[in-house]
Amino acid sequence: MQVPTPLHLKSSTQDIKNRFNNDVERFSNLETGQQTTIDAAYNLDLITEGIVQCHPQLSEVLDLGCGAGNFSLKLALQQPGFNSTLVDLSEPMLLKAKERMTGVLNGNITTIQSDIRALDLPGNYFDTIIATAVLHHLRDDEDWQMVFSKIHRWLKPGGSVWIFDLITHDNPQLNHFLYNNKYGNYLSALKDDHYKNAVFEYIDKEDSPRSLSFQTSLLKQVGFSSVEILHKHLCFASFVGFK
Repeated sequence: MQVPTPLHLKSSTQDIKNRFNNDVERFSNLETGQQTTIDAAYNLDLITEGIVQCHPQLSEVLDLGCGAGNFSLKLALQQPGFNSTLVDLSEPMLLKAKERMTGVLNGNITTIQSDIRALDLPGNYFDTIIATAVLHHLRDDEDWQMVFSKIHRWLKPGGSVWIFDLITHDNPQLNHFLYNNKYGNYLSALKDDHYKNAVFEYIDKEDSPRSLSFQTSLLKQVGFSSVEILHKHLCFASFVGFK
């Protein structure tokens, strides 16, 4: 089994920014989402419909690591009256997201190019925060603690954060089975073993996901009153925390 890349040798913020700058169109499919992400389209619907059900009078929405804007656009198609704050490392992603939402969203669209770890936003301001396929770029425990604390601070009382991401499992044998074997088979079936190996290589180099139990426990630790698991399939999960 390959030894994972140590955190200090993972891709830099600039490396990640460069990759996403050159990959905008692949992240712009509202029907399928990311093919390498299991149940991407299902979770897109699940999260946006869940937000509408829990917050029928949305005012302010923050989309962290918005990419090309799939989740915010899908939400705007259902409830177009909110103001949207889009955050991403990549300026081309932000431009694409704003372009797609213009004319669909009735509220204001604000774009911020930033690493979420450096982001400074007002407290008690957002009704809901979307963080999909972004938190796996965090590194050590300090990163995770800081970002989850910020998310809690930025939300209004009663607000919620909706997360969908790659996860690990705390049990090594289970993690190998669900990630290397089962997810590996899924990737091979998309194209071939060469494709699977390429995906695993960039995940190892670029990402540092944490387990579902780690993240849900941390949400409660930083102050969220309740956390609900929405969906889990192999090494991908969606969940929500309420302030």
